[in-house]
Amino acid sequence: MTNRVYVGDKLAVLTRIASWLTDDGQFSADLDLDSVRLADGRPAGRRLATALRGAGFAVDTRRRRIRRNGPGVVSLPYAYLGADDRAGPNYTGQPAVNSYYTETRGLR
Repeated sequence: MTNRVYVGDKLAVLTRIASWLTDDGQFSADLDLDSVRLADGRPAGRRLATALRGAGFAVDTRRRRIRRNGPGVVSLPYAYLGADDRAGPNYTGQPAVNSYYTETRGLR
């Protein structure tokens, strides 16, 4: 039997982390934006990266890294729909989980 641990609502975690940081706190993680999908299955892509940058995160799509320095109140224009833990392997070959969202305001 294989146990899998994954984050379903990736964007909610990022929102919470921003609120937990202290003034000199730093956060850094691997984040493959290809695993954040819109309701129709397309990757959220550039619009999501732009929204994250606008919310104070540094996003390196080439290295699949996200960073943040210091606290903040983050609101992203996406509503969580659910996750698929059978998404297949990610860029490292490890089992991946795709998180699905709908856009909630003005990024079109």
